[in-house]
Amino acid sequence: METKCDMESWTRYVLICILFASMKSVDAVTHYSIPEEMEEGSVVANLASDLGLDVKMLSKRMIRLEVVANKKYLDVNKETGDLYIVERIDREYLCTSKTSTSCFLKLEALVESPQRIFFIEVEIMDINDNIPYFRRDANELDISEATQAGERFSVNNAVDPDVGVNSVKTYHLSTSEHFDIEIQTGRDGSKFADLILKKALDREKQAVHNLILTAVDGGTPSRTGTASITVRVLDTNDNAPQFDNEHYRIKIIENSPIGSLVLHLNATDLDDGSNAEMAYMYSLYTSEMTQNTFNLNPHTGEVTVKGVLNYEDFKVYDMEVIATDKGSPALSGQCKVTVLVEDMNDNHPEISIKSFQSPVKENIEVDTVIAVVSVSDKDSGDNGVVDISIPENMPFKLRESSDNYFELVLSEPLDREKIPEYEITFTVTDRGSPPLSDNETMTLELLDVNDNVPKFPQSFYTIRVMENNAPGALLDSLTAYDPDLHENQYLVYFIIEREIANTSMSMLFSINPENGKLYALNTFDYEIEKEFLFHIEARDSGVPPLSSNVTVHIIIVDQNDNTPVIVSPWRAHGSVVEEKIPRSTDKGSLVSKVIAIDGDSVLNSRITYQFLQVTDATLFSLDQYNGEIRTMRMFSYRDPRLQRIVVVAKDNGEPALSATVTIKLSTVETAVKAYSDMTEVPLEYDIFSDLNLYLVIGLGSVSFLLLITILVTIVLKCQKPKSSKAAPPCRNSVISERNSTIADSTLVSNDAYWYSLFLAETRKGKLVVRQPAPKGSRYIVSSLPRSTGLTETSDSAPSTLQVRLHQIINYVNFVHSKYICAL
Repeated sequence: METKCDMESWTRYVLICILFASMKSVDAVTHYSIPEEMEEGSVVANLASDLGLDVKMLSKRMIRLEVVANKKYLDVNKETGDLYIVERIDREYLCTSKTSTSCFLKLEALVESPQRIFFIEVEIMDINDNIPYFRRDANELDISEATQAGERFSVNNAVDPDVGVNSVKTYHLSTSEHFDIEIQTGRDGSKFADLILKKALDREKQAVHNLILTAVDGGTPSRTGTASITVRVLDTNDNAPQFDNEHYRIKIIENSPIGSLVLHLNATDLDDGSNAEMAYMYSLYTSEMTQNTFNLNPHTGEVTVKGVLNYEDFKVYDMEVIATDKGSPALSGQCKVTVLVEDMNDNHPEISIKSFQSPVKENIEVDTVIAVVSVSDKDSGDNGVVDISIPENMPFKLRESSDNYFELVLSEPLDREKIPEYEITFTVTDRGSPPLSDNETMTLELLDVNDNVPKFPQSFYTIRVMENNAPGALLDSLTAYDPDLHENQYLVYFIIEREIANTSMSMLFSINPENGKLYALNTFDYEIEKEFLFHIEARDSGVPPLSSNVTVHIIIVDQNDNTPVIVSPWRAHGSVVEEKIPRSTDKGSLVSKVIAIDGDSVLNSRITYQFLQVTDATLFSLDQYNGEIRTMRMFSYRDPRLQRIVVVAKDNGEPALSATVTIKLSTVETAVKAYSDMTEVPLEYDIFSDLNLYLVIGLGSVSFLLLITILVTIVLKCQKPKSSKAAPPCRNSVISERNSTIADSTLVSNDAYWYSLFLAETRKGKLVVRQPAPKGSRYIVSSLPRSTGLTETSDSAPSTLQVRLHQIINYVNFVHSKYICAL
């Protein structure tokens, strides 16, 4: 194919030459030399200058390059006239022939006006860009260890695509004691190496030789390639089998069983394969009796007992064994074996059970005789002396009673619950060498006695029971355990009687006598009884019976089954509570206090308060924890006279229960009398502030007579028996009209309300005085200065009015004296 392409190229070349020769416009060949692998765009030469062309006219003359028989690797720059690399040139790809070191690219440069053709040859110079490589990276050789030194072996040669000095120049072999190489040159100049055996091989010393062959080219710098050579040394039968010892002396006891191993002969052969395989046999010098008494395995070399050995008949056996390999020719080795027969203790001792007591009760006394045994041995001397023993860690011991008679006695107390039976093995051993022994095993069973008290897993049971449980509900299973057997193990459970509030425990709880399951007979109420403490006894059926008891603590767990009860402000049968309050009440004043109680436990009885309905949410505030209702601002003329407040008291249970109270507040212009069992009189200093102004003006302008007139006017005004206008308007006063008694005094007394009022008012700097009042009387709770005393008035008690009048007179006199001093 390559020849055909060359022929076509040259044909075309000749035709072009003839054509242009006829046109007389053909030029001579221009030659260039470049190395392969030049970068794309690299300039080879200025073609315009070398061809004598005007650079400025190249474009007009339409210069172009034509490639002959190859693809276009070069082109000409029409602006500068430079010949440059278009594609990287690989010489080994372009010129594949190894016969020639020359490689050319043939180009034709054509120009127009006038038309001319230039022939260009570009020689591609080789560079050392390829490493030598072996066609096979691994070579394996099999060489017999009998091969003589100097023998040659061919190995795979290396190939380098480069040519000339860059091709393979030499080979190197890794260091070896037995091998070397010799480099040869072929007709085409290629280099190859022969492997030379320079020293004889010995497989027994080294069976495999691993070598590395390295090919080196002549480039600068030089490049290398490697291949491995594995030489396997083939074995020859040059070693005879050898035994570990030349003479073996073996002792064997008489009466050894047939097949017993006497000796394992082992011969070794350093050769390999069939040369190392061997067979064992007796030599002609081994007697027939010996061969009949002992067997020799021809494959393994094992010598085993074939006949009966009797020390009294024959004491020594001699034999000669030969080991022969399977080489060609076969080689052999031999050894001697002497077998010495030794006398043995060939009679076993005997044991006889004369008496044995089983079963026995577990509470038998220590030192009780359990069994009587005798021992014997037909041998004599030490071989006839017999020792008897039983296993250790048993509560028994052997005691010799007479010659060769022994008693088995109890050495420790027995406990059937720990070990119900004992396997007692009597072992007899003589003192022969080796000693012989025999044994006899007897089973001792123990009978149970009632020696264990029933045991509960716990000494104290705490059982939580939710109140309102269903009668007959299972509370817990109180099961005891008794390790005894049969009737000693059968347990009966019952409640130890104990009365609480004249009620027996058996009326409240029941226990199953067979399995200890505890049941509740009644429905429990946490608010009535919170816990029960009693004992449960478990008794076995032994004789005498044994029992134990356990303490049971029943804790009744509260449910949220009680609705909060509002006790203040009190109302009869859900009626609306009516309160009156002055319109002049200050911001933050206490209007009322809601108090609720809950019969449940602490968590469920925690009460919180909140408004359910309120006429004006901006007027009142409610403390969610203490239930105090206070004003958030002062009343205005726009506020309705009647205010309706609905407060809900909610507990903390799941689900929560609640109660509500409705309070109707009426705002009044004057103070209103109130009924109560206790009178609280907060005292303030500003009640007579306006009156003081009048008195000071009067005292400054008129005489003492005018003072008496004002005094009489005040007294007459205080004596008017009007229920709605009994007292002058007082700022910061809270008037509450309520019934003087509360229906259920056992829940809460009206002291709770007044005490809360006391705390609230004393925080505001008022002095609260509590004083009992006559039954059925009405009270005015007002504010007075702390320096004055407490005054209580009643429609039915004139003495109270006199006291109040006396206080007012003293106060006026005090002011008058201060005024005189000031003047």
